Amino acid sequence: MQEGFRKASGTREAIFSLKILAEKHIEMQKDIYACFIDYSKAFDNVKHEKLIQAMRKTDIDPNDIALISHLYWTQKTKVRVGKDLSDEVDIKKGVRQGCVLSPSLFNLYTEYIFPEIDDVPGLKVNGENINNLRYADDTVLLAESENDLQNLVTIIEEKSKQYGLMMNTKKTKVMVISKTEPPKVNTKVKGKCIVQIEQFKYLGQLITTDARSHDEIKSRITITKSAFTKLSHILTSKRVGLLTRLRVMKCFV
Repeated sequence: MQEGFRKASGTREAIFSLKILAEKHIEMQKDIYACFIDYSKAFDNVKHEKLIQAMRKTDIDPNDIALISHLYWTQKTKVRVGKDLSDEVDIKKGVRQGCVLSPSLFNLYTEYIFPEIDDVPGLKVNGENINNLRYADDTVLLAESENDLQNLVTIIEEKSKQYGLMMNTKKTKVMVISKTEPPKVNTKVKGKCIVQIEQFKYLGQLITTDARSHDEIKSRITITKSAFTKLSHILTSKRVGLLTRLRVMKCFV
């Protein structure tokens, strides 16, 4: 389920979805096996050829596809080493940094990776199977057992590779959200065990194995206190107008 760069959807919705799933499973005394995937330079490794193929499978106007194709297919670059400049080489992968189209193109690109796991068991919610949450390239795979999580990881790792996206084994993490002591797991990527963690910063929100928000609240209070301390000279200054101080206050409340 992709939440990134969509109308009326954002990080809040993605975080809320994960928190609700975790809390409800804790209430039902069910564990959640989660794998937080990190792709190495995801936006830089989008294959242009497969991107064009993905667009042609949609209802995007052919003229728009032709325009985007021309934008990407005609890219060239040169490499300078000291005073020497190389010959021109074609750029065959990557979406443009800062381009307003790039996030949407990336979302479209990955939509042809994740259907591969539609039938792989994840979390059962009102008769639906939810096995992944995504915000752009921030991806978490979800399952109710270690075996199902391993199946998800294996399939996504292989399919992602076909699309030029490589999992960063050092930054990809696994967590078991449980009401009791989380069991140890041996989920693997490329034959290497993924590091199991007790907490993870997901889109700026601290997710813990017990699905509670105590640590996140403490963290935010600490950050707020620090911010107020740094701004105390403004908030208490008689030289700064009351309205200005109120506006500063609203930025942190």
